[in-house]
Amino acid sequence: MARNGRAGAWIGAKAVCGKMPARMDPSRKRAIRLTVALTAALILATALIYTSFTAGRDELTASQLLKRAKPGQSYILAGTVLAGSVRYEGEDLLFRVRDPKLQVSVPVRYTGIVPDPFAAGRGVLVTVQEHGTTFVGQQNSLTTKCPSKYQAAASS
Repeated sequence: MARNGRAGAWIGAKAVCGKMPARMDPSRKRAIRLTVALTAALILATALIYTSFTAGRDELTASQLLKRAKPGQSYILAGTVLAGSVRYEGEDLLFRVRDPKLQVSVPVRYTGIVPDPFAAGRGVLVTVQEHGTTFVGQQNSLTTKCPSKYQAAASS
C-alpha cells in the first residue's frame, strides 16, 4: 500500500491510523467481559484454596514429636501439662507435655509470656525446636486450651 501524503493514512486502508474501526458488536463485548470475569474469579478461587491448604501446620503429640523431630525444625506440640512437672529455673519455665493417649511425655523449656490459665493438667499448644534431650519453646508461643464448659464438672 502506498501513502497518500497525509500522516498516518494509507491508500486503500479502511482505517486511518489513530482512529478506531467500526464499533464492536455489543453481544461479543459482553461475552468477552464475562469470559475475563470468570477467568479472574477462577484464578482467585484457586489461590484462596491453595493458601488455605498450605497455610496450616499440623499439631504433634509428644509421641509423634519424639519420632519425627529433627534439630533446627520447629513443630507445634499439643498435649497436657504433666502434673508435678511445672517449675521455674530463673526466667525459664520447665514442664513436661504428655501425650493424651499414651504414657509418653517430653520436657519443654519455655521463656516468654505464660497465659493465666496455664497449670498442670491443662491442655497446651507450644511451638518447639529440639535441642538435645529437651524441646525449647519459641518465645511467646505458649497457648492453653480452655476446658469445655459442656464437660461434666469434677465430682468433689
